[in-house]
Amino acid sequence: MSTRMSELEGLGSEGGGGGPDWIMLDPPEPYEPVQHHWFYNQTSEGRDCWQPFSYEDSHRLEDAFTGVGESEGEVVVATEGRRYDVCVKERRRYAVYWDQTSSEVCRCSWFHKGSKEISYTPHTEDISSLLEDAYMIAVTLGEWKSNLELPTGETVILHNPKLMTQHPNYFKDFPPSPGERSQPRTLKRGIENIPVEIPEGEPDMVDHLVFMVHGIGPACDLRLRGIVQCVNEFRSASLALISSHFSPAEVHRSIGRVEFLPVNWHKVLHGESTGVDRDIERITLPSISRLRQFSNDTVLDLFFYNSPTYCQTIVDTVASEINRLHSLFLLRHPNFSGAVSVAGHSLGSLILFDLLTNQKAASETSEPEEVSENTEDFSSSSEPPCSSSDSLEEVLTSMGLEEHLRKLQKEQVDMEALMLCSEGDLKELGIPLGPRKKILHCVKKWKLQAPAVQTDKHSQNSSKLQTIQETPPTTSAVDYQHFDVGIGQVSIDYPQLVFHPQAFFAFGSPIGMFLTVRGLKRIHPNYSFPTCRSFYNIFHPFDPVAYRIEPMILSPDMDVPPMLMPHHKGRKRMHLELKEGLTRVGSDLLGSLRTVWQSFSQLPVPALAEGGATAAAAHLNEDMETSVMENEDRKEVTVGKLNGGRRIDYVLQETPIESFNEYLFAIQSHLCYWESEDTALLVLKEIYGNGPSGTSAQQ
Repeated sequence: MSTRMSELEGLGSEGGGGGPDWIMLDPPEPYEPVQHHWFYNQTSEGRDCWQPFSYEDSHRLEDAFTGVGESEGEVVVATEGRRYDVCVKERRRYAVYWDQTSSEVCRCSWFHKGSKEISYTPHTEDISSLLEDAYMIAVTLGEWKSNLELPTGETVILHNPKLMTQHPNYFKDFPPSPGERSQPRTLKRGIENIPVEIPEGEPDMVDHLVFMVHGIGPACDLRLRGIVQCVNEFRSASLALISSHFSPAEVHRSIGRVEFLPVNWHKVLHGESTGVDRDIERITLPSISRLRQFSNDTVLDLFFYNSPTYCQTIVDTVASEINRLHSLFLLRHPNFSGAVSVAGHSLGSLILFDLLTNQKAASETSEPEEVSENTEDFSSSSEPPCSSSDSLEEVLTSMGLEEHLRKLQKEQVDMEALMLCSEGDLKELGIPLGPRKKILHCVKKWKLQAPAVQTDKHSQNSSKLQTIQETPPTTSAVDYQHFDVGIGQVSIDYPQLVFHPQAFFAFGSPIGMFLTVRGLKRIHPNYSFPTCRSFYNIFHPFDPVAYRIEPMILSPDMDVPPMLMPHHKGRKRMHLELKEGLTRVGSDLLGSLRTVWQSFSQLPVPALAEGGATAAAAHLNEDMETSVMENEDRKEVTVGKLNGGRRIDYVLQETPIESFNEYLFAIQSHLCYWESEDTALLVLKEIYGNGPSGTSAQQ
């Protein structure tokens, strides 16, 4: 450095003129270490897509990285609302609540982008370290336009702090042709110099937990995204609405967030444990293969749910997955004290409706009843009995399966552990199909031998029947049990949830149609879910799968339209206001003319001469007041106890482009709820206590 300053002094002393003529040079900027930011690799359509962590998560990861020693073990940092765990040393990101391939994590500081690329891609940590060292030397010595050869063979030229390029490696003996030449890649140092959207961090405090159950098929929207991606979209919308529509002053306490967790039952139904896909594939015709595959993956789920065998699998999967996620959530959020709700889309809402209908209140049972995954009929009395007091060896010996005792004892499985084993667990132990079914058969019979449940079953079913339906339907089908709860559900054992939901939200739900097809004509106004006090039926006006609930509760002579949900940015959309205004003006004008004409025609001739106009005007005012009172009564109508006397049916506002052709947007309207901010806002209003609002929709 002293040599460099001597050279500069020598240059300043040249030129004569009687005194030193100093060259005014800006001193080099002092070197400052780069600020690292953590990214994770999210594969999209077979391509790598690097996404940044939030500032809060990145700081936590950086603190863990700088504080960990070489000899210490792995350090795990919870990120993204504690839904993902990052292993800092391994540089991997793992999902906590659902099955997902782990993704790569990188501590990033240098980024590159080609001329035809949209976003910047981070360099590996090793290359970033080399680039940072070269940059530090260039800044400290003020020597730019230096070349750095990377381990990949590419060359980096540091022109100045604002311009740095990365050139591909060409063989000297074989220079590229003009068509093969490519423009150099642009290099950027630090995340503050690249256009990237850093997500906002989520509050640590969770106010409410919502489990969301999907409908038919593995895809939940038109982009063919799964339930995890769609729930992520809904969660992001709710976070934005909480910050824009709710404040601590409105709810008189600090605001956290609402956690939404997906519940996936399609994967289990079509997995290896059931083998249903193999059976369906054997009988599927080879023609129009893609259409048949789509039908097998989606439409057949409706038929599976109406099958006693697979309906049991679906219901058991939904209940066990909700209970598992609930327990795991409490482990990761030990200070959680909020309530829990459930939401279902399409067929998922029907599954939750049947499940909630068959829950037992606290007075009926002290402990939720568990149901194993076996779905056979256990009414035969020829099987050898098994009891909870018997040892594992006695039970297996009574069934002639003592040869499998060693396998179970090797895994330290006793009778209590056996009650918790599923068919998949026994399959992993190497137990064949036949003995597997016998063991699950015995476990099932033991669980169903609870005397309290058996004693009160008939009285419970009778009381539910009198409440939910005045006249029970009759049927000769063996697999359906109308006498159980009066809504024609499949005759299966409905498991119990480990919590009592605060609210049940149904999106695009066919519940009303299924109840009608099952033979239910009317839901008694006094009926309510045993453990859930709120129920909202939310639908798009063009949704071909959605049906209403309120007409099944109200008397047939009451024609009450659904509640129109307000737009999240205002009361109504512009085109709906215009349409309603024109309709109101037209109806008011015709009604006024008709009323005036009737008034004149009914009054005697002398009265017409003396004060006919005044009487007609008074009669018109009375008619208008009566119309206003009728509209107010319509808004304040009490709709049974299913939602605590409040309205149940809520309809979304269609967009202006959807109003041009309702048939064109029919399918899209059934899949719009995951991205609907209006739907998310109604859910948040129910959760935070100020209740849903809306106006009576015009039919």
